[in-house]
Amino acid sequence: MRTFEDRNTHKGLRNQLIKLLREKGITDENVLEAMTTIPRHFFLDSAFDHIAYEDRAFPIAADQTISQPYTVAYQTQLLEIKKSDKVLEIGTGSIYQTTILAEMGAWVYTIERQKKLFEEQKNYYFKRKYHNIKFFYGDGFEGLKTYAPFDKIIITAAAPFIPPKLVEQLKTGGFMVIPVDEGDAQRMMRLTKQADGSFTQQMFDQFSFVPMLTGKNQ
Repeated sequence: MRTFEDRNTHKGLRNQLIKLLREKGITDENVLEAMTTIPRHFFLDSAFDHIAYEDRAFPIAADQTISQPYTVAYQTQLLEIKKSDKVLEIGTGSIYQTTILAEMGAWVYTIERQKKLFEEQKNYYFKRKYHNIKFFYGDGFEGLKTYAPFDKIIITAAAPFIPPKLVEQLKTGGFMVIPVDEGDAQRMMRLTKQADGSFTQQMFDQFSFVPMLTGKNQ
């Protein structure tokens, strides 16, 4: 069960979280404003209501997780989102990261491979508010060729390699933010696509994600 009441207590805890994110180096005011606006506890079981604004990941259905708020803020800041950016998200999960991007004015095309999580999207609380989100059930490694090219691509799972089809679907000059490598920790990378189809890469901090897998899970 989930609760969809945003009390003053929740807002106070959210403000404390934003203060923590600032202290940890998040400087993009648009990211911080979106995370101040969106109630994270709406995306968690009510059992987590009193700890929803702690800076840590929590379990959701299908053995997946809702990412740590710092991770969400960090990846989003690297994307340098501008209003009306066309963003491909690999790994819808709880829809929290998706909602942050939509609140910032991006058009979000989000893929989920877990059928259970995809089905839960039918009950998405903010469905009427965010018409700039399109949900897809599919294999993230394949992307969405029909809707390409994308200004930005974000991958919210640990990729064993950089998926070539996703690079193809990125606009020239566009960013892909992706945690790469198998194991307990992944290096956050930002790729910038060049005019010849190649990309340059920047390396950032280490994080821990659930693995990015091929195919669809029934």
